[in-house]
Amino acid sequence: MKTYMAKPADIQRKWFVVDATDKPLGRVATTVADILTGKVKPTYTPHADNGDFVIVINSDKVKLTGNKLVDKKHIWHTGYVGGLKEVDYGTLMRENSPKAMELAVKGMLPKNSVGRKQFTRLHVYKDEKHGHDAQKPEAVEVKGVRR
Repeated sequence: MKTYMAKPADIQRKWFVVDATDKPLGRVATTVADILTGKVKPTYTPHADNGDFVIVINSDKVKLTGNKLVDKKHIWHTGYVGGLKEVDYGTLMRENSPKAMELAVKGMLPKNSVGRKQFTRLHVYKDEKHGHDAQKPEAVEVKGVRR
């Protein structure tokens, strides 16, 4: 039996929309990362980019559990001497919630050229309005969320 390997000509990309309202940030990010990498498809190939496009709406309404709004910090370096910066997630969620979602998803993608290409297919919006109605995105439910 031969192993199937996806070729660029065989890839069919679809559009999906994920509503992040009242869902944990990590649960939404794992669902989005699985779709971007193509792990939800039966034709998944690790070294090939066969994922789909994802639209995340309502990133302002995503939840962080526990004390993460105060304790969790995003740290980066500007490249200049003494340029170490940090911001807590409470401030980040208040000022730029799409950035918090993008950081969570980017950390779950491969750290190579394939992951960088997959990340370009992510679109995050603060509210329900997005300009991708022409692509006819399908709604996806976030997995693992208990109600």
